[in-house]
Amino acid sequence: GFVFQFHHLLPEFSALENVAMPALIQNKSLAQVEGRAKELMALLGLKYRNTHRPGQLSGGEQQRVAMARALMNEPDLVLADEPTGNLDIRTAATLHEEIVRLSREMNQTFIIVTHNPTLAQMADRVLRMEDGLIFEQFSYRENGETT
Repeated sequence: GFVFQFHHLLPEFSALENVAMPALIQNKSLAQVEGRAKELMALLGLKYRNTHRPGQLSGGEQQRVAMARALMNEPDLVLADEPTGNLDIRTAATLHEEIVRLSREMNQTFIIVTHNPTLAQMADRVLRMEDGLIFEQFSYRENGETT
């Protein structure tokens, strides 16, 4: 799954249809995948936005729709570029926790590009880059110290 810095939602489709799109591309019907799409929308706090088009959603809501879309087909790997960059602190924290939960419970790997130190501290491993090169790599211990 992919979460781009810019959401790339399809404006002619509802939020729910955008979430379902990866499954629809795999020739599944909306009826087959609607339950999973609604579950992801609810999980990301968008339960009442299913029928809204992207232009009717805030930037943060659009970003959460993009995250739900990336998770639609339960990928083993999710690549995310600033997945919480447009979210308020509380919503971002919820999504951070959800990313960690999915990674642990569903054995999904997330590779995340972020400038958010709070999100980075939740990662199993951090690679810090400068000028296109890996400058430093470490992981955080439970007490917040690095190893």
